[in-house]
Amino acid sequence: MVLHTILPKVAVHWLINLYRAARKLRSNAFQYCRNSTTTTKPSTEAISSSERTMPSAADRTVVCDFHGGLLRSTGIFPYFMLVAFEGGSPLRALVLLGFSPLVWILGERSDAGVRIMTFVTFVGLRPRDADLVARAVLPKFYMERLHAQVYDHLWLPAKRKVALTSTPRVMAECFLKEYMAANVVVGCELQMVEVGRVWYFTGLLCGSGSGPGLGQKALREAFEADGNMADVAVVGSSNPLDHLCAPYCKELYVVSWESGETARLPRERYPKPLIFHDGRLAFLPTAPAMLAFFLFLPLGFILSVIRISIGIVLPYNISFAASALAGVCFRTSGRRVPEAGAKRRGVLFVCTHRTLVDPIMLTAALQKPVPAVTYSLSRLSEIIAPIKTVRLTRDRDHDAAMMSRLLEQGDLAVCPEGTTCREPYLLRFSPLFAELADDMEPVALDAQVTSLYGTTASGHKWLDPVAFFANPVPAYRVEFLGAVPRDQTRAGGRTSAEVANWVQRRLGEALGFECTGLSRRDKYIMLAGNDGVVRK
Repeated sequence: MVLHTILPKVAVHWLINLYRAARKLRSNAFQYCRNSTTTTKPSTEAISSSERTMPSAADRTVVCDFHGGLLRSTGIFPYFMLVAFEGGSPLRALVLLGFSPLVWILGERSDAGVRIMTFVTFVGLRPRDADLVARAVLPKFYMERLHAQVYDHLWLPAKRKVALTSTPRVMAECFLKEYMAANVVVGCELQMVEVGRVWYFTGLLCGSGSGPGLGQKALREAFEADGNMADVAVVGSSNPLDHLCAPYCKELYVVSWESGETARLPRERYPKPLIFHDGRLAFLPTAPAMLAFFLFLPLGFILSVIRISIGIVLPYNISFAASALAGVCFRTSGRRVPEAGAKRRGVLFVCTHRTLVDPIMLTAALQKPVPAVTYSLSRLSEIIAPIKTVRLTRDRDHDAAMMSRLLEQGDLAVCPEGTTCREPYLLRFSPLFAELADDMEPVALDAQVTSLYGTTASGHKWLDPVAFFANPVPAYRVEFLGAVPRDQTRAGGRTSAEVANWVQRRLGEALGFECTGLSRRDKYIMLAGNDGVVRK
């Protein structure tokens, strides 16, 4: 009878306590703690990054909490969401989003919160799918959120590196060992079951232990591998691993979330260049961001259909205005009016490769249809393409003869990289195009997205155009760089490889991209575990 009067008071009491707890969690950039060789709790001394320079950890053993220590945020929900969406399905991600309020109440890094997220994310998931996400999707999001001060002063110079993670070890081990050169990765393990000779995750963690599945035994083995105690431990603010690390380290650093806001590691200082990555999501999928994404998704699909229909149905002279009204940002520059007089052969447009719609954007910029050659294209994409597409066979002589015939008939578009690359890098250019024509013009193409990537290596490629145009404001840039000088062609005495390298450098300078010697095969071996060739 009195519940209606008691419950509001209890709710207000909990809100006040939560507010006070949040205020207490705010601290200075670093709290420095010294610990003796005993296992007593060390005393703390609060200092800020401006008052004190973090000493180097050269030639010492460093134990670092991955989330909140090495990374600039203690949140782990977005990484579970990435596994659920990319390794599972959008439906699994939607279910995980539905559990996010409960996870927030329990605490993301609490034992109960981690177990709930782990079960929803991994139950029924194959280890191969989880490994693919850990290898091809998560490293990009981890790399972009590395804490510069912790990485430079504590992690990088350390002699022995031990990483602790509150998530299942399968989510972080690949990145920590391959990119961060970690010697040991300590995290909770997942149970698996075999069904019909195929292994699946049960979604349950092996054993129980304080600090999201981390047992004292595993920590002790990691800390005492090279001696009685670890030299330095780094944990995040309000970290449940804090009280576990303290007895096994001589020095303890607690990194606050405030320091992470201005401690982003620049791309040029990444442990390894971030060139290849897969997955559809182009943003960090926090709970609010994913809620906005799922609310926008139906509208995004409708916009995608409208935008694709504009390119198929409408004439080129009005497609620009119609696309702009539909929210597509399209910029073109450097286009030159062709000189009067008939040409014996067509012009070979050498383009960078960002998405499958590159040739369509080139055609829109030229205001005339230009055939394009491609190595792999879904049947649906071929049917709806408003231009002629020709499949290459990867037989060099056969492909050269086919492209020569097309050039005799008119202009031709080719992407010598052979595959797409999302990051500001250019892959190795195949020199085949340089052997076919001396009348060439490089075209710099670049695409920008905010929600969904329009490319994939291991997913459904027929969805690539749909995903690209489902972004709120997809953007494309087309820049014509002029004809290749005659002295830089084979007619000027250059080899085909030299011509290809010159064109690659010219396009890289125009876009501000870095040229690499990596190929299509390198990309697909890393992202999909194959050489990128579809076999019948």
